[in-house]
Amino acid sequence: MDATAARTEMQMLATLSLSADSRSTAGLILLTIVAVEFGGLFVLRVVRGQHPMTEFQQAFARAGHAHAGVLVTLALVGQILADAADLDGLLAFFARNGIWAAAILMSAGFFLSSAGRDVTRPNRLIVLLYAGVVSLALGVVSLGIGLLAA
Repeated sequence: MDATAARTEMQMLATLSLSADSRSTAGLILLTIVAVEFGGLFVLRVVRGQHPMTEFQQAFARAGHAHAGVLVTLALVGQILADAADLDGLLAFFARNGIWAAAILMSAGFFLSSAGRDVTRPNRLIVLLYAGVVSLALGVVSLGIGLLAA
């Protein structure tokens, strides 16, 4: 076995160790997947016509569910990357928390701003969606800067 192959094999055997912050946050994020599942059941009822909604509400329900699933997954990856970058301070706070907070805020914005009977445009709770956009931007930019600076 040549030196490059041996080095590659040693790198593959390395174990992943998470900080206490990442472990607890990742555990909580994983538990939120149950809520995403219930959201999926709701969207399935909507698509099957068991829960009547306007086209606008259907679109927002789909978007809320999709954003929740994708952002929860990204938030889990972000926990690992934040540990890899050895972040601290405000950068670490936003990198560790911005993405999962965006998952909650954006999904809530989609669902709550379209709640009600025969709704065809978002209500004032659309502000949650915009807050989620800001949270996501803070999270991914902080994480990206932290990784590039590491």
